[in-house]
Amino acid sequence: MRKIVLCLLVAASCLAVQAQRKVTVVEPVKKELSTAGKVIKRKVAIGRFSNETQYAKGVFYDKENDPIGKQALDILSAKLAASDKFLLLERSDLATLLEEAKKSDNGLSTIGADYMIIGSVTEFGRKNVGKEGVFTSTKMQVVEAAVAIRLVDVSTGLIIYSDEAKGSAEVTTRSTLGVGGKAGYDATLSDKAISEAIGQLVENIINKCTDKPWRTFFLTYDSDSQLIAGGASQGIKVGDTFAVKTKGRKVKNPQTGVMIELPGKQIGTVKVEATGGDTPETEFSFITYTGDTAIDANKLADYYIEEIK
Repeated sequence: MRKIVLCLLVAASCLAVQAQRKVTVVEPVKKELSTAGKVIKRKVAIGRFSNETQYAKGVFYDKENDPIGKQALDILSAKLAASDKFLLLERSDLATLLEEAKKSDNGLSTIGADYMIIGSVTEFGRKNVGKEGVFTSTKMQVVEAAVAIRLVDVSTGLIIYSDEAKGSAEVTTRSTLGVGGKAGYDATLSDKAISEAIGQLVENIINKCTDKPWRTFFLTYDSDSQLIAGGASQGIKVGDTFAVKTKGRKVKNPQTGVMIELPGKQIGTVKVEATGGDTPETEFSFITYTGDTAIDANKLADYYIEEIK
C-alpha cells in the first residue's frame, strides 16, 4: 500500500505543471503593407484615451486618472515611438483638437500636429475558468480587452481612419492530486490583452498617416531668409527637394456639407540648404526656391510645400 501511495506521489510530481501564460489575438484586423522608402516623420498628437467600460469604476473613481485609459495610452505611445515614423506630441483632452486646428490656421502649422489619435478601451473583463478531473484540476485567469481608435486629420477635422480590435491574454495552472502550479492575481494580463488589441491597429495607423504626402508651409520668404517649417528630427536632410504648390480652390460637398480643397498646382521646387531649431515643435529648414512663378511674400498662406512621391 505504501508503495502505491509513493508511486502516485512521484507521478503527481512529474505531471505537475507550472503556470503557463498565453496571449491570443481575437478578431485580427486586416493590415495593409507599409510603404517602403524614406518617410518624413509626421507630427502626431495622442489626445484623449478613455476607459468606456465599467471596470474599476467604484465610488472614488477619478476619470482624469483612470488606470486603464492611461495604460492604453502608454502602450500606444510606445508602439508608435518604436516605429520611428512619428514625432509624438502628447495632448490631454479631445478639446485639444480645436487648439491644434487654430495652430495650423492660414496653413502656418509650426507647432500643430498633422494628425491626432483619439482612443478608448471599449471592453475589458477578467474571468476565472476551472475544470476539475478525477486526479487533475485546471484553472485559468483570462483577460479580454477591446480598443477603438480614431485618427483625425487636424487640418480638416475629418476622421480618416476608425477601427476596433480585440485581444486576449491568459495564465493557466494545473495540479495533480493537489500538487502543482499555483497562480494568484496576475496584473500583467491586462497589459498583454490591451497591447495585443492595440498592436493590431498600429500598422494601419502608420499606413494612413504616411499615405498622404507630407506637407509643410513657408515661415518666411524674403531676401534675407527663406524658411519652411520642419527639420532634422522629422528626417529632413540637406539636399532634400520638395514641391511648391498653390492651394487649390475649396468647394462644398452638397451631400455632406464639408468643404473640400481641390488639388493644388505645382509652380516650382525648394531645396533644403540647412536645418535648425531646438525642438521638434520649433524646427525649421533654410531653402532655395526654383520655379517660373515668383513667390508672393505677402500671401505665404496661399502656398504649401509637399513631399514628392
